Amino acid sequence: MSILCVFHPSSPALPNKVLTHHDDIATTLAEQGVMFVHTPLDLRIRPGSNWEQVLEVCREHLDQLMTAHGSAAFALLNRDGADPAHIDLRDEHVHDAEEVFAVMAGRAQIGLRLGDHVYTVLCEKGDQLVIPAGSRRWVELGDNPFCLALRAFASEQGVEAKFTGDDSARLYAGLDEL
Repeated sequence: MSILCVFHPSSPALPNKVLTHHDDIATTLAEQGVMFVHTPLDLRIRPGSNWEQVLEVCREHLDQLMTAHGSAAFALLNRDGADPAHIDLRDEHVHDAEEVFAVMAGRAQIGLRLGDHVYTVLCEKGDQLVIPAGSRRWVELGDNPFCLALRAFASEQGVEAKFTGDDSARLYAGLDEL
């Protein structure tokens, strides 16, 4: 189930609003310039699958995403279990290009600092977020990551995350606390 929590920074432990209907989530995020779409997917791929398997199964969907959004580059978020070698995406960062974050399997929580509020979106298979360039965000995968997401960017340079140094993202309920 997709879940949107809206927090005021003065009370990171208690959301002001919790939404679970796709239309309500989409409307609330659209007010902040973020697009949310849920489309049922008939893909059978497991997080942790190798690069070639992922591209074989997801190639058509990836091509559609990149064409629809005019994306020039992509990356995979592909985790099955904790791996200390991976960077911690829960650290707040920005990208210089629009990002399309599309979950193919598993789940991830995306945190967004937009205006005067913080929005956390629990995304599952079939959920897609389009996040404007420069938006402060983080990705939370929980203690036992299980997520395969396609990440398409408007430019090659936009793929690289630029960390803000703000560690307050850790104050908000993570994927395991929902």
